Amino acid sequence: MNFDLILAGGGLANGLIAWRLRQLRPELNILCLEGDAAPGGNHTWSFHEADLDHSQRQWLAPLVGHTWPSYHVHFPGFSRHLASGYASIDSARFARLMSEALGPTLRCNSRIQQLDATSVLLDSGERLQAAAVIDGRGPLPSPHMVLGQQAFLGQVVQLHKPHGLAAPIVMDARVPQGDGYRFVYVLPFSEDTLLVEDTHYVERHALSAEQLREHIGQYLQQRGWQPKHVLREEQGVLPITLAGDFPAWQAEQAGQLQAGLRAGLFHCTTGYSLPEAVRLADWLARQPRLEHASLATAFADYQRGRWQQQGFYRLLNRMLFLAGLPQQRWQVMQRFYRLSEPLIARFYAGRNTWADRLRILSGKPPVPVGQALRAALRHSPRHFEEHS
Repeated sequence: MNFDLILAGGGLANGLIAWRLRQLRPELNILCLEGDAAPGGNHTWSFHEADLDHSQRQWLAPLVGHTWPSYHVHFPGFSRHLASGYASIDSARFARLMSEALGPTLRCNSRIQQLDATSVLLDSGERLQAAAVIDGRGPLPSPHMVLGQQAFLGQVVQLHKPHGLAAPIVMDARVPQGDGYRFVYVLPFSEDTLLVEDTHYVERHALSAEQLREHIGQYLQQRGWQPKHVLREEQGVLPITLAGDFPAWQAEQAGQLQAGLRAGLFHCTTGYSLPEAVRLADWLARQPRLEHASLATAFADYQRGRWQQQGFYRLLNRMLFLAGLPQQRWQVMQRFYRLSEPLIARFYAGRNTWADRLRILSGKPPVPVGQALRAALRHSPRHFEEHS
């Protein structure tokens, strides 16, 4: 059978593409291939209310499992409560609703051996044809990108008693720092259940899973929260983009349509991928023709536009990672969170104005000025090779 579109991988980005096309263009013959037993993997995806517009929040709403009207941040020097909405989707809910919505157009336990612009070869030997194929199977390493890492381990923990937390803690940096910026992330799912993640912004992740679990246990003890059961555990390493040779990186893709982290579509400072996945799904649904030949040039332009949009955030990443001591990186984030709430909301949405950018960079920086300037100038892989 020939398909209008094959989605290789059933993760967040491809799942949202399938979900949106099912809503707006149900006449299309789509196939989503997932190598595991269920789509979505083992993840929690979150976003700020201002990351999406009203229409996007509406079509995404059935997938959202938890919402809160505000969130907290904590640093050694101050704490702040921000009246900004926050929401999350867990992969179990995602898998259930995707399976119900897509039905037989979702094929799990389908391992892909190879693919190209218009076909997919499965491990079973079956070859599937489509007008276009989108590869959303996660990020690939590239010599044309310079990346830091956001490494984390999270546990969904049921407590013996209610925790008393009414809103998420997006960052709690009142914890011992290490080889980078460390904070704890907490989502209250019910009165006695929390997701607690130990998160590290580092050049290369070195801590073991057991060490991260110990950190979580120590944090729970410090807060007076006594765990009863660990209901689920998730672990990951998200890319944090410092610099890149975009034309060389794009040429490396050889015209293959991609989605999600594989397409470089994520907020390069926070690692949040859901808003970019929503934007891509909306963009794709508006394309008049989904044949590869029609999409390839338009998608290359779309990727280029998103890359250019995030240049300022890559600059901030270089200042965070390359200027000052790793154990002092929390000071950069503490200073940032003293800025206005609308500016912070635009930061997470990736829509900071030129005035915002000047405000973020103005004043006395929490890192040595000379090191900050040198970091700012290292905007391509070549500059990193010269200083290695």
